[in-house]
Amino acid sequence: MREMQLSVNYSLELAELLREDRVHVDRIKCADWPDMIAAARELRPVYVHFPFDAGSASGRRADFAAADAMARDTDTPYVNLHLVTYHRDFPDYPSDSTDAWLTGRVIEQMLADADEAARGVGRERAVLENIPYFGGGSEYHRASVEAAVIGRVVRQSGCGFLLDTAHAAIAAHYLGLDPIEYVESLPLEHLRELHVTGVRPHNGRLADHMDLQADDWRMVEHALRRIRAGDWATPWTLAFEYGGIGEHFRWRSERRVLAEQVPRLWDMVATAKRG
Repeated sequence: MREMQLSVNYSLELAELLREDRVHVDRIKCADWPDMIAAARELRPVYVHFPFDAGSASGRRADFAAADAMARDTDTPYVNLHLVTYHRDFPDYPSDSTDAWLTGRVIEQMLADADEAARGVGRERAVLENIPYFGGGSEYHRASVEAAVIGRVVRQSGCGFLLDTAHAAIAAHYLGLDPIEYVESLPLEHLRELHVTGVRPHNGRLADHMDLQADDWRMVEHALRRIRAGDWATPWTLAFEYGGIGEHFRWRSERRVLAEQVPRLWDMVATAKRG
């Protein structure tokens, strides 16, 4: 098994704990913001998570040359894209549509965008991430999270897979599926990176980037058990996506949570590495 690292979202609370030597991390996960990267680099090695999409013609165009330069400068091994088609891309179809023509168009756009990324950064350095889904009225089309779609796009594109367990749990809930069974239906033989965080109701629907609770810990334990057994490919990092900067994270970036949960994750990753 190759070495797996623990990464945690950059936040002021995490920075304080690191300066106090209260927690240990291998890397700090950053947005593609130069100021955040510079601040985080003073504390630990960093890696960058990019905001790119594969599957949408309406999103912002990805600058893969700039992303490649930033990834190499920060020793970020992969450039990620989110496998997503927005409702706005096909507004005549409800977001929970299972129409075969729509699914075909979603796959076609995802593959085209993945190929563009592969040309820009190298196929072996592009990873595709699963997203959440919220049923009827979701901002995302259901085809984005269908396991058959994700599996086909990852395997046919030749790119790696980034599993976000919280996104998977949310999608499974609104698809009416068991979250573990849904995760197991994804292309885990191509796993390159793993994101974990808590899931709880917020403003009338499930939300992620929460502290880990019992069901979330069970998902993390399941993933690490399967990785340790060799049933899944070994990701280069497990990233705890709790905490952050700005209004989006203001109410879910507690020092107490980081102080309690990062050491537990550190020990779990260390156990997984021992095999």
